[in-house]
Parts: sequence; structure tokens; C-alpha cells
Amino acid sequence: MASVPCSLNFTSPSFDFSKSSRTQLPSCLSVSCAVTSSIKSLLGSSNSGFFQHGFALKAGIFPLVSSNSQSEFAVFATAATGKTIYDFTVKDIDRKDVPLSKFKGKALLIVNVASQCGLTSSNYSELTQLYSKYKDQGLEILAFPCNQFGFQEPGSNEQIKQFACTRFKAEFPIFDKVIDVNGPFTAPIFQFLKSSSGGFLGDLVKWNFEKFLVDKNGKVVERYPPTTSPLQIEKDIKKLLAA
Repeated sequence: MASVPCSLNFTSPSFDFSKSSRTQLPSCLSVSCAVTSSIKSLLGSSNSGFFQHGFALKAGIFPLVSSNSQSEFAVFATAATGKTIYDFTVKDIDRKDVPLSKFKGKALLIVNVASQCGLTSSNYSELTQLYSKYKDQGLEILAFPCNQFGFQEPGSNEQIKQFACTRFKAEFPIFDKVIDVNGPFTAPIFQFLKSSSGGFLGDLVKWNFEKFLVDKNGKVVERYPPTTSPLQIEKDIKKLLAA
């Protein structure tokens, strides 16, 4: 059997995650072609016993099983090796190249943002609070606009910049709107973030405002679901800044 860049861990009757915060997931998740192909090759056709226990793999959508299902599983990505966040160059909101090595020695909170999400107001407000409080102590917040979830970031870079900076007084760096954070066209920076932190179904970003905490050495140390507010992360940020 060909090797697959992830592992399957079957448990019953409930999910078993090392971090409970990662269980807060929407009712369905888009699955990349690579993950879909890997699962198909491992588990066989849709007529197999696995799929008859409440799973369906169709048109790139993999619904979560109901609470009374007898079969559940977790898929964890293999962590990237030999790289740090400093190996990447991205474009900022003005489309200028920014080598992330410029943030060496700083703690980073990296977030995929959107302007028209139900989480927008609270997240932008709290991100602004955190940045104002800790920027002089070595915190940088890197915001990456993304239109992949519910098409809730439809504007241009200029519109996104005006929205964030005018309405929420955002002073932290905002970058070029990324095409995708999931799927075959995932931006390289998010491929690295996800493979370094793992997650359900390989490593999918769940929704707008998922958060990645990166230490002063450029390594991902924690990942938070969209429902985790920025202020809930404050204690972890303080630990990194004090390190």
C-alpha cells in the first residue's frame, strides 16, 4: 500500500483529541483533493463498511458523524520539518514583498480574517486591543484576508485595508488577500502553518479567524479554532513574550 502523508486513528465511541479546543468544528468541512484521494485509497469504495457507519465522501465534502455514530476517526497531518516561518516571503496589503524573516525574535499571532463574518467585530476589536497592549513587548499580529469561507471577504485589498484601519483602527500588518487556506491552491504560508500544527481531517482551517501562535524562533506552538477569542489567547502570548 502506498504511503499517505497522514495517519488514521479510529476510536469509538467518541472523538479523542489531545486538545479539546480542536473539537469545535462546523457541521461539515471541505476536504482537499489530496486528502480525499488518500482516504479513498485507504478505505475503498463508498460501499465499504466504513462509509456505511455514517460517513460520506462526495463532491469534496466530508460531513462529521452524528453523536450516536459507532465509528469516528481523527486524521493528523505530519508536521513540517526543517522550516520556520522565516523561510517565507508574502505580499502585504499594498502588494509589496515582505520577508517574514523581518519578524525574527518576535511572537506572532497569525489569523485568517474576513470583513463580513459574524466573528469579525469581536475578533478585530480584540486583536486591536492585544496589539496595542503588547506590540512594544515583541508581539506582531499578521492578518491574512481570505474569501474562502462563505465568501465573506469579497472586497479588494484597498477596501479591506480601509475597513480594518478605519472601523477598527487596526495598526497590525495586513497582507494580500490569499486565494485559499485549504485545498489544492492553499497559500504556501498556510500549508506550513497547518502542517506544523495538525488538526482534524489532516489540517483544515475550519473557518474565518482561525489562529496560529508562533514563537520567537519561528515555530508554530499552538493553534486555536475560530471560536477562540483573541483575549483568551492573551495568557499564552504573555508566556511567549516572557520566554
